[in-house]
Amino acid sequence: MNGIRGLIMDAPKVELHVHLEGTLEPELLLLLAERNVVEIPYASINEVRAAYDFSDLQSFLDIYYEAMAVLKTREDFADLTWAYLSKVGSEGVHHAELFFDPQAHTARDVSFDVVVDGITDGLERARTELGMTTGLIACFLRHLGPDEADATLDQILRRGDLIMGVGLDSSEVGYPPAPFTEVFRRAGDAGLRLVAHAGEEGPASNVADSLRLLQVERVDHGVRSLEDPRLVERLVDERVPLTVCPLSNVALNGVGSLNRHPLPEMLDAGLMATVNSDDPAYFGGYISQNLLRSAIEMPLSYRHVTTLLRNAIDAAFIDDQRRSELHAELSASILRNPRSGD
Repeated sequence: MNGIRGLIMDAPKVELHVHLEGTLEPELLLLLAERNVVEIPYASINEVRAAYDFSDLQSFLDIYYEAMAVLKTREDFADLTWAYLSKVGSEGVHHAELFFDPQAHTARDVSFDVVVDGITDGLERARTELGMTTGLIACFLRHLGPDEADATLDQILRRGDLIMGVGLDSSEVGYPPAPFTEVFRRAGDAGLRLVAHAGEEGPASNVADSLRLLQVERVDHGVRSLEDPRLVERLVDERVPLTVCPLSNVALNGVGSLNRHPLPEMLDAGLMATVNSDDPAYFGGYISQNLLRSAIEMPLSYRHVTTLLRNAIDAAFIDDQRRSELHAELSASILRNPRSGD
């Protein structure tokens, strides 16, 4: 295990599935609540952590949206972004593509520009102080429907110089991809990158429909893809990346435990899986913890881990020069942490 552990901690990591709002740690939550005079039902860090006990995706989302009430100003979003990026930067993340949920903020009368400007401040600080490259993806809340998504896309396109793509998240059960076909077509025509959550709690058909109808380039989660052999064949043939979040899957009871997680089977089937943290403040681990615990508890082989790290670099929305740089850094890390230590 020493070789794998050393590699995970040393390697340049790429995070492709992390919700900025899901990085709101209890300490910052309480600080922002005090700063903005927002009442929350928690008096201490321990009370906040005790509330992070979920039975499914919806029970998590209820608390997740409640906690967002403390985010009000440009400074708040900058602080939240920097808190996440500085933490994962110290753990070896060299590139991160962050999701954010604009509708969850504009519904609270926090302007779209305040949110984007604050996040951008944090991204720029990470670039200058950490040398990290980043990207920003605006997600549509599927339970609010396609009309609201379309109106949000108008705002996204107005700030398109700062936003690389769009995604689809929130409650999957009962909200299939099909109604969002037109808004994704419009986003794609405007040159935005396209991703969508599918196959987390919903069936494999949601993954297939996200590819067929929404024309997504990456599928977020996708763990139920194995239920459909024809879908697996397509995902393998087309090298469609799947941004898997192991600790999230266990925390939300999508998978009973890490040793029952399908990730090793996905990799052995040739699926282009990656490992990510999803909402790390709520699910008990950032990307390094997701990789380490998966390696130990599933378990994953040295080959599995190197494949996951390479897949993430290949799946990132970056130019060829940056991709080559990250692959060179990873190759050097593999040499420093050889299989013989496994």
